[in-house]
Amino acid sequence: MKRIEVVAAIIRKDGKIFATQRGYGEWQDWWEFPGGKIEAGETPEEALRREIREELSTEIGIDRFLCTVEYDYPAFHLTMHCYLCSLLSDTIHLNEHEAAKWLTKKQLNTVKWLPADKAILEKELYN
Repeated sequence: MKRIEVVAAIIRKDGKIFATQRGYGEWQDWWEFPGGKIEAGETPEEALRREIREELSTEIGIDRFLCTVEYDYPAFHLTMHCYLCSLLSDTIHLNEHEAAKWLTKKQLNTVKWLPADKAILEKELYN
C-alpha cells in the first residue's frame, strides 16, 4: 500500500480552532486541518511552515507537537504529524481551500471531517 507522510496545523486563536474545506479531489467538500506533504530534506516543522505559507499566505508559530495519526484510506496509508500552532499574522488567504471556519469546542462536530483529521478531535485542542 502506498504511504504518504504529512503535517497538519491545529491553529488556535481566541478559544477557537481553524478548519479548512477541501476544494478538489476525491475528498472535495470534506473538512481538515491545513497542512500537507513533507518534501525530501525537510523537517516536519519546516514542511508545516511552508505548507501554511502556500495554502493560507500567512505565517505560524509552532507551539508544540500534539500527536501522530496513522490512518488507512482505501488507496494509501497516511501518517500525519499534528502540531498546535498560533498565527503570527492576522491575515489569512485561502489559496487552495474552498472555505474555512473558526470553530469553538462545541462546534467541532458541525462539519464533515476527513477520517484521519477526525481522530485529532479526541485530543485536547483548546489548552
